[in-house]
Amino acid sequence: MSPDDVTPGSVRSAAELNDQIRALWRRTGGTLSAQERVEYELLVVEWATAIRGEVIEAA
Repeated sequence: MSPDDVTPGSVRSAAELNDQIRALWRRTGGTLSAQERVEYELLVVEWATAIRGEVIEAA
């Protein structure tokens, strides 16, 4: 996944993003290449944004 693959304002749920993060770690055996590290960081940022949105909606 490159930075161009992430759509600003994505509507993926925190659960979906969490699944993708877990799949990334499984796929790499727990060791990330430089490119995989970028993918991981983008997913975590998007996940954190989704979590904040879900907490606000639930409040």
